[in-house]
Amino acid sequence: MKFKIIYFVLIAFLAIGALSAQQDPNFTFYRYNMNLINPAYAGSNEGTDIGVGIRSQWASVEGSPETQTVFFGTPVGKNLGLGISVINDRTFIENQTSITLDFSYQLQLNANTLLFLGVKAGLNSYKVNTDGLITYSIQADPSLMDVDGGFSPNVGAGAYLKGKSYFASLSVPKILTPNRLDNDNGIAKQGEDRIHIYASAGYDIPLNGNITFKPAILARYVDASPLSMDFTAAFMLGERFEPGVAYRLNEGFGGFFIFKASKRLHLGYAYEAATQSTINNISNGSHEILLKLNL
Repeated sequence: MKFKIIYFVLIAFLAIGALSAQQDPNFTFYRYNMNLINPAYAGSNEGTDIGVGIRSQWASVEGSPETQTVFFGTPVGKNLGLGISVINDRTFIENQTSITLDFSYQLQLNANTLLFLGVKAGLNSYKVNTDGLITYSIQADPSLMDVDGGFSPNVGAGAYLKGKSYFASLSVPKILTPNRLDNDNGIAKQGEDRIHIYASAGYDIPLNGNITFKPAILARYVDASPLSMDFTAAFMLGERFEPGVAYRLNEGFGGFFIFKASKRLHLGYAYEAATQSTINNISNGSHEILLKLNL
């Protein structure tokens, strides 16, 4: 078991270097908790959205990524929206927590189209246990002793276009780039956060009175890293059940469902298997749970 853990950590650490800083977590339910990555989404729905999420990547492997999220969004007055986004992400020896306020402003483009412009403002905490590198025989740069710290400020921005049957989103949730762990030819060094740019779109296509087809796509760009692409396709069956499939380009595939226990309460679960056999052989896949209230 210990050998498997070390094997996984080495694979994961080298993969981080190869991807050159895709540092923020992925979400299968990106269409339903979007103000985590785009502040313009806050207040774009009727009523108040409150949700929590948990994602366990490469489950059963010690040190694998785990993410907990809390999000809130509500209209305020005629054209304003207010939200809160909390993301706690732990990977290997790193732990990162961000707490931000989301503000949006609504523009009416025509009778069926709204444009929301948003900004994020908050604090980000990043800590790394450099002693853990010694445990796994990974060489560390002495400057890593300066990585641990308190909270640092950050800001973000986004735009969200909402039509009667479609949406489009563009955002940069974190513009500032504080220090963090990086990998340089197998040596752990002090690096910095990379700016992540997210673009997504989706369309609802009625097939008959009880079934709606809901395809969506999310693209994530990080400097010096391959473009990350998420594709999801769901079917809304009546008013209660929404099953779907998901594929992340060259990374993983799986399925998900959302069950509307009531008009206000939505429960979601997603499972994802990695496309790399080296990861599948030592993990039980990735699991994501979503609980969302619309008040």
